[in-house]
Amino acid sequence: MTPLRRADARDHKRYLWPLSTVAPGCALLPAELVHSTGLTLFWWIGPILVFVVIPALDIAVGSDGVSPRDEDYEALSNDRYYRWCTFLFLPMQFAGLAIAGYMWSGSELGLVDKLGLTVTLGIVSGIGINAAHELGHRVERVERWLAKIALAQSGYGHFFVEHNRGHHVRVATPEDPASARFGEPLWAFIPRSAAGGFRSALALERERLSRRGNKWFSRDNQLLQAWSMSVVLFGAMVLVFGPVVLPFLVLQAVIGIALLETVNYLEHYGLLRARRADGRYERCTPRHSWNSDRLVTNVFLLHLQRHSDHHANPGRRYQTLRSSDEAPQLPFGYATMVLLAAVPPLWRAVMDRRLLAHYRGDLGLVNRKPRSYRREAPGKSGDVLV
Repeated sequence: MTPLRRADARDHKRYLWPLSTVAPGCALLPAELVHSTGLTLFWWIGPILVFVVIPALDIAVGSDGVSPRDEDYEALSNDRYYRWCTFLFLPMQFAGLAIAGYMWSGSELGLVDKLGLTVTLGIVSGIGINAAHELGHRVERVERWLAKIALAQSGYGHFFVEHNRGHHVRVATPEDPASARFGEPLWAFIPRSAAGGFRSALALERERLSRRGNKWFSRDNQLLQAWSMSVVLFGAMVLVFGPVVLPFLVLQAVIGIALLETVNYLEHYGLLRARRADGRYERCTPRHSWNSDRLVTNVFLLHLQRHSDHHANPGRRYQTLRSSDEAPQLPFGYATMVLLAAVPPLWRAVMDRRLLAHYRGDLGLVNRKPRSYRREAPGKSGDVLV
């Protein structure tokens, strides 16, 4: 058998992937842009980029739709170029955090400018969780440790445990806190998912340690490993810049967590895996995750929008993920959908009919909270929301 050569692989986005570092890169730029232009608007470059520029580019450039060939899978998977594209995220992420800490601790910035800088770094923190998501799915020890490091800025280290061993097992079921229910508003979902994911991570890690005969306070505890990195990072920031930097650190972490949970909300909204005769849920397929194949956001978020293939084949690296006609499709890219989710009536006006069309109008097939519904009057079929 002739070994695959790197040149045999086909990836039309190969040289676009370094653009995934634009998010941490924007944290390096505000001070220089404000200084060179005099426009304090650039303290807000994070939300401007993510919620204005990228959605506009998504519309202008359009969808991707091109999937890697099966015969290229091995070569693409083993090509280390793609790993370095993710590795680059981390030094830029923490350099931006240090610069922002310096700017925050100084006396030059007003309250509004400080808020803009914090929101920008919060967005970087949230997208950093996406980089950790990609790294945390890998079996290589270095990449898994890098995933925990990437989570340090958000203080959300338990995501490493809960996402891989909890969410991927229970996705699109009522037992999964990170799978949004039909009719559930975002602002009710975020605290439910955050609290449920934290409790699940504790239980999962306690069970794993027990099986290995280890105590909770041990070097093998993956939660303590990840959380200790946040303690070290935040402690170092306070040591260098003083306690004045603490509000910045806390607020940017909260924004990052909220961004992650909002993405969780839109990825599986209302989707449900059916129960088999033995009481277990059916295998996760592309039908159980919402997809969006907008090219610009796909590059920006390392193919996170090809979420259906990711859940059906979680071992695939981002560059090998495929588009799926079987998957339900979001009408816009993730950035636009995040804005829609923030306004529940608008979200429901856009998404509920798509969800019901996916299940051909049968509310009995969707993931919902039973007490939110009642039966229609006799002579009618199905359930309706009240």
